[in-house]
Amino acid sequence: MDFRFTDEQTMTAEAVRALLADRCQPQDLRRLMQAGESRDDSRWAAIVEMGLLGALAPESVGGLGLSEPDFVQIAEACGYAALPEPLVEAAGVATPLLASLAERPEAAALLEKVLAGEAVVVAAHPINPVIADADLAAGVLSARGGELHLFTAESLSFVRQPSVDPFRRLFTMEETTGESVKLAEGAVAARALLDALDRGALFAAAQLLGVAQRAVAMAADYARERKQFGKPIGSYQAIKHLLAAAQVKIEFTRPVVYAAAAECANGDAFSRARISHAKLAAADAADAACRAAVQAHGAMGYSWEVDVHLFLKRALALSGWWGDAAFHRARAATRVFGRPLGPETTFAADAKNG
Repeated sequence: MDFRFTDEQTMTAEAVRALLADRCQPQDLRRLMQAGESRDDSRWAAIVEMGLLGALAPESVGGLGLSEPDFVQIAEACGYAALPEPLVEAAGVATPLLASLAERPEAAALLEKVLAGEAVVVAAHPINPVIADADLAAGVLSARGGELHLFTAESLSFVRQPSVDPFRRLFTMEETTGESVKLAEGAVAARALLDALDRGALFAAAQLLGVAQRAVAMAADYARERKQFGKPIGSYQAIKHLLAAAQVKIEFTRPVVYAAAAECANGDAFSRARISHAKLAAADAADAACRAAVQAHGAMGYSWEVDVHLFLKRALALSGWWGDAAFHRARAATRVFGRPLGPETTFAADAKNG
């Protein structure tokens, strides 16, 4: 079995990295903060122009037909850049959820606009107490009493909620006028929501992996420049070991996240445990990396003037997004205590999946 990314997967990820390296640096984020804004319209237009909003939508409905392994490096790149715009939430979760229910004409009509870059849909999933980027959405997919409904933005009112991350726009919603469209119910709705949860947790883990790597990279750059007693502080063992320990966590986390992406489509207890393992490992790696980066910057590391804070806040926000640690430990325990263990089950799947 070949676990390497294909040339196409690598090229797509590199194109996104190049775009974000050019348009989403800490100085760009600080300009937004100074202007009291949390999104850059020109950057979002460039992302839309790449066709990424339909990345995980099937080709049969006009999407790119990519899979989770195709998108995981894109999500990682978004974490590395601390991208404020909702590429991961929209393209990685909400759009494929809408596409899976596109047999309804209302869903198909909105999906057509999403794939054309004319609209964005967001998912109000029960696992999350708030909705991200609801103010940008033309439609909201929301669970109601075991059913999955599509609301138009005009039929809802949103209340802005605070976030530890200044670039995350979070809302609660209230139904006001108009009616929703029921897209699914019963087992179909439950499975669609579970698939959305798996993708959300997986791509949150990938973003955390990117955040962790960026925090270590920023700390290493600073350690090479900052001098004390006539030498760069990076030459001292205390700094070397601190950053090396954080990098080790990252290196052990990366294959866990990629393995979870490879098995995400199985949709069983084994794949869900891998996703939960990835989320737990990535949150731990991001926590260690951001703490190490703050320490490496010394006393000034605790101030907003240091760019590492942009990534620390993103790590804090993502750690509890799409399920907190207790939730994901419970999912992993379901596999450990409810399925066979041993080397022969390393790549196991439930019987219905092959």
